[in-house]
Amino acid sequence: MNFGFTEEQDLLRREVRHYLGQRCPMKQVRQLMGTPEGYSPELWKEWGELGWLGITVPEEYGGAGLKWIDLVVLLEEAGRALYPSPLTSSALAGAALCDLGSPEQKREWLPSLADGSRIGTLALLEADGDLTPNGIQLRGEPDGDGFLLRGEKRFVTDPVSADLFVVAFRTGTGTGDADGDADLTLALVDADAPGVHARTFPTLDQTKRLGTLDLDGVRVAGDALLGEPGAAGSTLARLLDLGAVAVAAEMIGAAEAALDLTVQYAKQRVQFGSPIGRFQGVKHPLAEMYVQVESSKSLLYYAAWALDDDPEQVPRAASLAKAYLSDAFARIGIDGIQLHGTLGYTEEHDIQLYLKRSKWARPMFGDASYHYERVASLRGL
Repeated sequence: MNFGFTEEQDLLRREVRHYLGQRCPMKQVRQLMGTPEGYSPELWKEWGELGWLGITVPEEYGGAGLKWIDLVVLLEEAGRALYPSPLTSSALAGAALCDLGSPEQKREWLPSLADGSRIGTLALLEADGDLTPNGIQLRGEPDGDGFLLRGEKRFVTDPVSADLFVVAFRTGTGTGDADGDADLTLALVDADAPGVHARTFPTLDQTKRLGTLDLDGVRVAGDALLGEPGAAGSTLARLLDLGAVAVAAEMIGAAEAALDLTVQYAKQRVQFGSPIGRFQGVKHPLAEMYVQVESSKSLLYYAAWALDDDPEQVPRAASLAKAYLSDAFARIGIDGIQLHGTLGYTEEHDIQLYLKRSKWARPMFGDASYHYERVASLRGL
């Protein structure tokens, strides 16, 4: 079986890379980092017009109807450029709608997510950051055909920019299920609904926005529920796997860019009358960085393929990719800084931005320890 990219996917990669090189070079990235929004609405609109925001949205709802492996190409290039945008957040919200949404919900939300006129995000985790179903403690109070939500969601990506939140909560007291997912429900919450308050907090990586969603008596009507009440356990698990793969794709692009940046510096920096790239103390770390990047690609691309073509393999494949990349990208970021010497520690040089991205990405949707333990448990160990 050929797992290589198609001609169309290679073309998409070239087009996105060229676009970001022209429209969002590092100078623009640095400018966007300091804005309240953290992204460019103008560029976001252009991405919608180019059809990139709706790659995995079905054609009948205004998207391209492609697969997650195609979206991974897009995410990889966005990571390479450190492109500040709610791309991953909105793609995951769209995935929740595609999996569980009713025809009416899809018609209402998917076209606007695909054209960029609205932005979505997930609001799943809570104070302890537990990625298992047991970590969701928010309970909905029955209210007619819907529920009232009072609580807080943590680690929400792009909360202030979002128009739509996909919120996870419990509908009852549970049934004693060992995994704690027997009464989990997902619901669509409009950012303008009464009682909805989103805020961000500072993070090391200023190209990303992370924050909290406060729900103060927010009413979720019956037609805002995604699927039947209490039946969202499997979809929640899939969303977490999708998130792990999406973040891993951004990590691959950023790690490769950090390597390229360091290689160029090693060719140009002269010490003792010779480029430092000729010294073994520089060659060997660069070679190790390259091996880490290429090994990560194999894991990521298989996980991305499995998302659409072999769902049974997704939990293990997604965890292996995210676990390996969480460690590898952090190591690449540190080595990149060290090989740049004193220059690498200055804010004026771009290499430090990639180290900061590795620190942001490492815990998102599970760090290496979490995913390695998950792989072991999936094997019955």
